[in-house]
Amino acid sequence: MDEDAPDTAGLGPDRREALALAGGAVAGVVVVAGAPPADTAPRVPDIVMMDAGELGAAITSRRLSCVEVMGAYLDHVDAFNPKVNAIVALQDREGLMAQARVRDEQVARGEIMGPLHGFPHAVKDLQWVKGIRSTSGSPILKDFVPTQDSLPVERMRAAGAIFIGKTNTPEFGLGSHTYNPVYGATRGAYDQTRSAGGSSGGAAVSLALRMLPVADGSDYGGSLRNPAGWNNVYGFRTSFGVVPTAGEEVWLPSMGVTGPMARTVADLARLLAVQAGYDPGAPLSMPGEGRRFLEPLGADLKGKRIGWLGDLGGWAPYETGVLEVCRGALKAFEDLGCTVEEATPDRAPEPAWQAFIKLRQWQTGGNLAIHYADPAKRGLIKPEVVWEVENGLKLSAFDVTAASTVRTAWSSSVRRLFGHHDYLVMPTAQVFAFDVNEHWPREIAGHRMATYHEWMKAVCMVTMSGCPSLAAPAGFGANGLPMGLQIIAPVGGEMDCLRLAHAYEAATGWVAKRPPPLLGSA
Repeated sequence: MDEDAPDTAGLGPDRREALALAGGAVAGVVVVAGAPPADTAPRVPDIVMMDAGELGAAITSRRLSCVEVMGAYLDHVDAFNPKVNAIVALQDREGLMAQARVRDEQVARGEIMGPLHGFPHAVKDLQWVKGIRSTSGSPILKDFVPTQDSLPVERMRAAGAIFIGKTNTPEFGLGSHTYNPVYGATRGAYDQTRSAGGSSGGAAVSLALRMLPVADGSDYGGSLRNPAGWNNVYGFRTSFGVVPTAGEEVWLPSMGVTGPMARTVADLARLLAVQAGYDPGAPLSMPGEGRRFLEPLGADLKGKRIGWLGDLGGWAPYETGVLEVCRGALKAFEDLGCTVEEATPDRAPEPAWQAFIKLRQWQTGGNLAIHYADPAKRGLIKPEVVWEVENGLKLSAFDVTAASTVRTAWSSSVRRLFGHHDYLVMPTAQVFAFDVNEHWPREIAGHRMATYHEWMKAVCMVTMSGCPSLAAPAGFGANGLPMGLQIIAPVGGEMDCLRLAHAYEAATGWVAKRPPPLLGSA
């Protein structure tokens, strides 16, 4: 959830009407029926079924050319993207093939740029890519073409990626459901009548349907974690500063981070090694180089203590089946020799949730206030943005300090849990993927959702802790929909997350075991 939507009671009647959008239907959404029978489904190229490690090895050893890889991926995107609308701003095929030929010439000279050499890649549409339309899902930016890359994109380009387009996101990343007035809605990989999650929804669906080898995303309140869980892939929200981002303001730390998504934990580490590492343009970024994440992932996990957070002592409501799927996944940890027991923070989460709302209004509202201040643009932004900005304008500097103090108390409570547990685990969302035509769940288990992000409030409490959280597939509900599990370590414990997730992946194998039905027999 780089994010989610507002308490309509705080909006004017015309804004409430706009938010309702004809009873909750998302404007412009055309629901696509389920997958065709396997015998009529498009053939899936063998190349796109390779994981990123295998693909990289095949390219560098010249068993596969970058031209072959690009052609296979573009054919696959042509066949499957129209069913889900995950990749947007797709670039001209001829130009992409020309770039692939350049990469092949480099390989022939022994000039491997990095771990993404020759990889087709689509960047989440919140990041600037030089020469590619970068809209953030907003009609205000629908024709904006940057003349430079953002820092994360610059690093991926330097590592050899070829940018084929962007991945879809909610407008300005607000909401854990991917739809916007520029490109429309992205549909889930496992059920095209359901949400893809968000805000990295396009990235997660592209991965699940093998339209990209790896994907980048970002996460404020679950945007890497929820879509990963809903699409049976991996997503990693790291500690602040592990992956640097630079912009007009670099001295105030945000709760939003950029991070990797992948179909295997090793591939997750591979992309993180490209994204991470200190940069002088981001002075709060952590010291060190990203290649530290390429260390071996094997580890003896016997005796590790895992705390199950569940519903945070009954505070967070869950749709029937979510907790059950995730509890079922806990057995895999026990089989690895870990001990699993209940864990409950010693502070009530409600004050931290209220502080999250204020901090988000300050950070998100502050970033988007420039559009709100222009009357001509204000009418083009969605009600969630207006809500964040207008409430942010009511906050004083003292209010922000007080909210940050509450956050500190909450993060200290979570830190104390690590005195008894090596890891914490909990679901990646409170509900299964919902109808693609809805804005957000208005009710969970009889509890009314007062804001557009309350249905993700349990996940937001992990954000408030500052801890790294790796989303891994947990299994499938009785409805056939995937759910994910967060593997949480203390601040700075990224390698611990990767090692436990790597062992869990070997024990469960959900990605390979249960691909999306759209892929047919592949």
